[in-house]
Amino acid sequence: MTETHNAEDRISFLCGLRAVRSFRPEPVPQDVVDDVLEVARWSGSAGNKQPWEILVIRDPETLGALADVEGYAGHLAGAPLGIVLAMAGERPEQAAYDEGRLTERIMLAAWAHGVGSGIGWIVGSGREAARELLKIPSGRMVRTAISLGYPDETARRPRSRAGQAHKPLSEIVHEEQYDRNPG
Repeated sequence: MTETHNAEDRISFLCGLRAVRSFRPEPVPQDVVDDVLEVARWSGSAGNKQPWEILVIRDPETLGALADVEGYAGHLAGAPLGIVLAMAGERPEQAAYDEGRLTERIMLAAWAHGVGSGIGWIVGSGREAARELLKIPSGRMVRTAISLGYPDETARRPRSRAGQAHKPLSEIVHEEQYDRNPG
């Protein structure tokens, strides 16, 4: 009974992760940041290369400047903490996969402490602007920024039920062949 209960709790935790883009102003405590970074350190990667370096940003001016570069990271401006991933860029296809794995693990580690997060995507000229702003050496790919902070529940916008629901499994799962849905 205990193992089932623990599995249910873990599944519920994983399903509870959501994007947060509005934050309360209080800072994320250093012990929480340390836990998040330790989980990041243990994240898997292709060939265990760990093709990333992690920039932790707390300065509101820097977060605001990052929010203004080309892309989809405006929520950084209101976050008390940001994490930017600098990828090695040597093996782009594998690095993109590793970057996604790392991002999700950072978000889950933060959520374990009740800290919300949102993924920011830096595109086009924003990548070079972010590299310059953060003094990241050339040869490093910058495209993912994660905003972190305690969710501001009062700022959440109500959404329509149609836009909020996740697709049922019958629409996304196929067994053995594409044209075979379970059940």
